[in-house]
Amino acid sequence: MKNLTYFLTLTLFFCMASCQAPKEQKTEEQIKFEVMVKNIKMDGKDAKVFNLKNGNGMEVELTNYGATISRILVPDRDGNSGNIMLTYNNVEDFLTDSYFFGATAGRYANRIAKGKFELDGQAYSLATNNGENHLHGGQVGFNQRIWDAEMMELENAVGVKMTYVSPDGEEGYPGTLTTTMTFVLAKDNKLTIDIEATTDKPTIVNITQHGYFNLSDMKEDILGHEMTIFADYYTPVDAGLIPTGEIAPVAGTPFDFTTSHKIGERIADTGSGYDHNFVVKKEHDGQLAKMAEAYHAGTGRVFIMYSNMPGVQFYTGNFLDGKQTTNGVTYVKNYGFCVEPQFFPDSPNRPDFPSARLNPGETYSHKIEYVFGVR
Repeated sequence: MKNLTYFLTLTLFFCMASCQAPKEQKTEEQIKFEVMVKNIKMDGKDAKVFNLKNGNGMEVELTNYGATISRILVPDRDGNSGNIMLTYNNVEDFLTDSYFFGATAGRYANRIAKGKFELDGQAYSLATNNGENHLHGGQVGFNQRIWDAEMMELENAVGVKMTYVSPDGEEGYPGTLTTTMTFVLAKDNKLTIDIEATTDKPTIVNITQHGYFNLSDMKEDILGHEMTIFADYYTPVDAGLIPTGEIAPVAGTPFDFTTSHKIGERIADTGSGYDHNFVVKKEHDGQLAKMAEAYHAGTGRVFIMYSNMPGVQFYTGNFLDGKQTTNGVTYVKNYGFCVEPQFFPDSPNRPDFPSARLNPGETYSHKIEYVFGVR
């Protein structure tokens, strides 16, 4: 049925040890998860919108158009929930999205110089959709594809599983790539994104989440947010934002966020703003690590991002141009920040960078965790 909306409510009981609990703490806590699923049309094709609520003030809205996270609502220090992601007035507006709001970027997130790379001696040419370079998968990336989607049966959480099969040669990439993404919302205000991909011939894979965050209830830009990035090195870039190949220490530069700094404190010293890969690990060991932490003093909101990738792209919305107004708020430069875990940009052309190569029989595995709290 068209425009069908249905609700699923899950009531879960978690028993706590009464002998250790303080007197004012309940010995049995009731947590109610709610899920709403709505059918929509995107460019004449069937798509879905999922609203996940965890009963603890957090709500995640996502759509299988582009495996996109369209909103995340989390409480502030007073318990008032508000959206902390840049978005559109309606989910259907993502059809014409040019900013990658909440998008799944792939097959290869970030930039590949001149859209060219070699694999086993064979040259490949990709779309050059960012000046002379390739960006976020090409003209029609993963963010513009409709993914298969289904609810997941979970204990103490709610989730959605999405799958997309990218055929051999799509956007110039070799190999049929089968990608599965799961989005899981837990009761402790943690959103986990698991990405897995397999291929039938050697290829390159670098898939990430491209959400723009603003913890202020959209009342101000992000220059006053306090940011920590757990990286001692970064990759300097040329005028086209392609890494030069150097892995440089952040110490003594405006890229040093190893201790907390306001985003706007030294942004003028970068030129046009932050749009750089930070090196959390020089080698890809696949282990989960804390990458970034943001804090907004006005609301008390804290956002922590974990990933098992070696790098994270820190972007400060330098290309937001005021052309989008959502819920009365106009998104101008520096109105949102992105922390995109990833392989390093242009790594297919940089043998000294961790490799984004995926072979048949292997599984690309990328875990992202968003953890929200207050202080």
